[in-house]
This record gives sequence, structure tokens and C-alpha cells, in this order.
Amino acid sequence: MPNSKNTVDYVFVFLEIFAREGGIQSYVKDILRAYLELFDSAEGKSAEIFLLRDSSKCENPFSSDRLQFHYLKTLPPWLGRVKLALALWAGLLFRRPQHVFCGHINLAPLVQVFCQCLGIPYTVLTYGKEVWEPLPPKQLQALQQADSIWTIGRYSRDRVCQSNGISAEKVRLLPCVVDGTIFDRDRKPPHLLEKYNLGNAKVLMTVARLWSGDIYKGVDVTIRALPEIARVFPEVKYLVIGRGDDLPRLQKLAADLGVGDRVIFAGFIATEDLPDHYRVADAYIMPSQEGFGIVYLEAMASGIPVLSGDADGSIDPLQDGKLGWRVPHRDVDAVARACIEILNGLSDRADPRCNGEWLRECTLAKFGKETLRQKLKQLLEEAEKVKT
Repeated sequence: MPNSKNTVDYVFVFLEIFAREGGIQSYVKDILRAYLELFDSAEGKSAEIFLLRDSSKCENPFSSDRLQFHYLKTLPPWLGRVKLALALWAGLLFRRPQHVFCGHINLAPLVQVFCQCLGIPYTVLTYGKEVWEPLPPKQLQALQQADSIWTIGRYSRDRVCQSNGISAEKVRLLPCVVDGTIFDRDRKPPHLLEKYNLGNAKVLMTVARLWSGDIYKGVDVTIRALPEIARVFPEVKYLVIGRGDDLPRLQKLAADLGVGDRVIFAGFIATEDLPDHYRVADAYIMPSQEGFGIVYLEAMASGIPVLSGDADGSIDPLQDGKLGWRVPHRDVDAVARACIEILNGLSDRADPRCNGEWLRECTLAKFGKETLRQKLKQLLEEAEKVKT
């Protein structure tokens, strides 16, 4: 039977979902989509979602009778944090959810205090770098005292446990997934080949934030590798999709290395236009340090070979290297060699990691949308059994 209007099944608390683009935001949207697919209006699984940095002006396709959103963005930022605390406390006190899901470690101390005062079990969602190193005392305590921890893959699970003394038994995996009906194999879109002047090029591509604080994405490493790649493949070009304050440095680096004409900075591309941009690529190159790397799934579902770092969460989407190339993430020579191998493999078809149909099948078999739905259902059922 549905709950009465004064109660709610779950509460979720996130920093933001809609105000900016990024891997975490994309992942959370996939969770919300899976939640709505799992619970139709007849099942009565209602949830309230508190958003610290989103406003009601943000476009939100998930609002429904199953999901009620509270937008708390306020300037100055400290006032927004106060509003979140007051709204969350009132929501927990009067609505008494079965379980609270804290969407970021930065919010965990607040959630811990409120939930323990009211006897409500809580789970902390983690993603990557934010929990890979020893945490400050308050965040550490909130994580250690959580009833469970959800994370996106094996690497992040192992790092958070090793760095913060967390039992692996407390951690559950809720993997990133890809929609194979959106990202699929097709011919290179002529309008994009013309737009970016890629007609006869071998195209390497990266989709990443170009922020000075995110140089780990490896765009600069790939640019440095281009001169060596171009000696073997003179027609190579590098399409970089993303925006950020590191763009001037990257543009200067390309010019200084004499490859400025080979690097196309496409800027921000709307989500609905990304599938066509993947189809332009011959290889997806991101020697990074990812918590997981949804972009690798998107590329492989599009039949595109991939290169990642070798010491991060890409171990899951690349299935321990079975599906792609994993190299030291700041090693320019290793990136150049791997890119040359990939482009050669596309020509001679000897390496299965360059077989687009096989890449797609292997990716969707393990990381299709149904995987997320079933895993979310399992974890929510586990959460309902927790007693404080």
C-alpha cells in the first residue's frame, strides 16, 4: 500500500545534479532514472531529494509523484548550507523515512548527526578521489558509522577501505552503466566531419572537463604524444570536447609542440549531441585517474576502442584490460605507443579490442541499463532491512 502523505520511504541528499555537467551528475541521473523505472506509482516507493546547489530554475526531467525535489541554492553559499540543514532536519523529523542516502562525503557529517539523533539508518554514496585519501575526522567518523557505503567500482572500494579503515563488507557496488539505445554504432556523421574538418583524418577523441584542477584527465599528455603519433599516422587529429579554465594552457601547449592544427577544441557539447561525436572518433583516448569512467562505456558502446590509465577505476569498464588499453596515466611515450597500436589495429583487425561490435556486446552485457536497475533494487531491499 502507498504511504500516507505524511511519510516517505527514502531521503536522498546531493550537492547538485542539474546545475553542472560531469560524471557524478550523469551517474546520479542514471540512478534516478532506474528508481523511477523500478517503482511505478502503484508501489508507493516515494522519495524526497534535497539539492544544496541546484535551483528550481534547473531543468529536471525526474520530478514526479515518486520523487519530490527540494532546491536549496542560495547566495551567499553559507546561507544555502543553513537552509539545507533546516530543511533536511524538518524533513527527517516529520516524514521519518526508512533510510537516508547521503550523496557526497562532504554532506555526510550533517547526515550522520541528524540520522543518529532520530534513529534513522543512512548510507553514504562515494565515487572516486574524494575518498581515496585519509579523510578529515568528521567525515571519517560519518563514513565509519554509516550503515553501508555505496561506490561505483572495485578500485574505489579498495581505496576507501585502505585509506580510511573501512571494512570491505560494509561497501556495496552500484556500477555506472550506459544506454545502448543512445550510444550505438553508426557511420561517421558527415556534418561533423565537415564542421571539424576531419574528412580523411584518423580521429582521437577525449570528453573531459578542462579545469586546471583536473589535469589528471590527461588531455595535456595526449597532446604531448601527438608528434610521435603523427610520425606514423600523418593524418591524425585530436578532438577535445569540454570546457574549463585550463583551455588557454592546452591551446598554447599544442601550438608550442607544433600540433596546433591537429587539435580541435570543440568546447561544450550538449548531452544529446554527444553520441554523434563519439561516432566521429576512431579511438577514445583518456589516460586519466578515474573513479570509474562512464565515458569509456559510452565510447565502447559506440564501437570505439579506448585507452585509459592503469591505476584507477577504469579497471571495471575496461574489464581488467580485456576491452582496451591501460597505460601509466602521465607517461607520454606509453600513450603514444598505445595510440599507434590502436590505429594499426583498426587497419589490420588483428586485435579484438579494435572490433567495434565485440566491444559493444561485451560492454552492454555487463554495464547495460538493466544491470543498474537490478542492482539498485537489491541494494534498496538491503537498506530496508537495516535496523539502528
